[in-house]
Amino acid sequence: MRHRNSAIGILQLEIENLEAQLAHLRTKLAEAVTAEIEANSCHTDAIPGLPDATKQSGTKQGGSWGWPLDADDYTRYGRQMIMPEIGLEGQLRLKGAAVLIVGVGGLGCPAATYLAGAGVGTLGLVDGDRVETSNLHRQILHASDRVGSLKVTSAIESLKQLNPKVNYRAHTSHLEPVTALSIIDDYDLVLDCTDHPTSRYLISDAVVIAGKPLVSASALRTEGQLLVLNNPPTAYGDRAGGFCYRCIFPKPPPIENVVSCGEGGILGPVVGVMGVLMAIEAIKTIAAGQCLRSSLKADSFVDLNGNATTTNSSSATISTTPTPSLLVYSAYSFPPFRSMRLRGQRSNCPSCSNSASITRESLTSGSMDYLSFCGIASHPNLLPVDERMSAKEFKEKIIDRGVVHTLVDVREKTQYDICHLEDSLNIPLSDLFSYNRGNETVDGALTLERLINGDQERQAGPICFICRFGNDSQVAVKKLRASPGFESTGRIVRDIVGGLAAWRKDVDPGFPEY
Repeated sequence: MRHRNSAIGILQLEIENLEAQLAHLRTKLAEAVTAEIEANSCHTDAIPGLPDATKQSGTKQGGSWGWPLDADDYTRYGRQMIMPEIGLEGQLRLKGAAVLIVGVGGLGCPAATYLAGAGVGTLGLVDGDRVETSNLHRQILHASDRVGSLKVTSAIESLKQLNPKVNYRAHTSHLEPVTALSIIDDYDLVLDCTDHPTSRYLISDAVVIAGKPLVSASALRTEGQLLVLNNPPTAYGDRAGGFCYRCIFPKPPPIENVVSCGEGGILGPVVGVMGVLMAIEAIKTIAAGQCLRSSLKADSFVDLNGNATTTNSSSATISTTPTPSLLVYSAYSFPPFRSMRLRGQRSNCPSCSNSASITRESLTSGSMDYLSFCGIASHPNLLPVDERMSAKEFKEKIIDRGVVHTLVDVREKTQYDICHLEDSLNIPLSDLFSYNRGNETVDGALTLERLINGDQERQAGPICFICRFGNDSQVAVKKLRASPGFESTGRIVRDIVGGLAAWRKDVDPGFPEY
């Protein structure tokens, strides 16, 4: 309510008049500045009291652009450039960097998305797989209409929509020992987004030889881990750099303990969190100037007057070696993040120590057998042929003939509840071993005894084990055969080759696939 006849009303009117005058003066000033610039287009002196309008527009004599980044770059990356951790220097380093992402799945997709968004100059993607429907809940660069396409091609299509200014390189085959260095040598930093020990050891060995920092992560079920390796990187032969993957894991895990996302499951956002963290570590490393290439250590450009100058806008440069640590994420724990300090470089590491035996020649010659090192060669056939039967044989020789038998599904109950074969018995593989479950002690020996003896009707029939892909069922057969008293029963025990995946493929195409 206006008080026109009071002191308040008078003051309100005076304020309105002054604001109107001020707006008018601002308009006149803008017109005068514009006229001054147009009248002195070749004169670069700043107008007293105002920013240099010519430099603000990025023009110099002749009207050409004279700033170190493109005009669109200032708008696109401005929100991160105003941070002291990045600044102009950090952004120029990102623009000059080449990053290689090995694996374009649950980890690689979010990592690539944020690195492309941050303005990394060159982004290489390595993957020989094709998009499957089961990928889509977590591999966010792919889409339903690209199922069957190469993952690298699908990812680049999405990334170009996000940032077309990045130079994308497609490597559509899996990384192999003989070719790894020829690819990695062209990049400044590598992200290991794979999901198997063989590739982890290969990539770690290759980056040590090539002198590149490595960001490595993994995710399974509701948990993830993150490592920054070979950081700071050094030229091969200089052992003053950071620790490598072999320093932390000198021996690969037993092959029966290696569980993929397809077997153990994965919550999409969990692997997404780890992929985003990988992108953060990559950006930190590049912006801080921790890559070997001289072009990323000190960035220079030509100023408006044609003179070379060096940027010094970022406070992110790090001169000290980072403390070796492992970041652990658990979605269902509180707090969800934990950092574990690691011992660092091992003095006898075959990859990064002074006595290293893994060389460029041993890698490129193909003499490094990562499959054998990780025990993969023997894994598909843990059992002799006469202890295994195909899904089709099980259907024709056991079910169709009405043979009394015990079919044991060794998947965990959660998977068993999704789908299972009729009349199968669910005994998870974990229950065949002794362990503690809360306040309950599960005695694997008692579980085996109950399985061997069974009910009276089934005591004489064969015991058949099945799992999802035919791996855990082999372990179960070996465990049962090694249990005390089993051989004296004379019972037949078989593993179904390929598990439920083979059942769906060869017997019942209508059986659910998950």
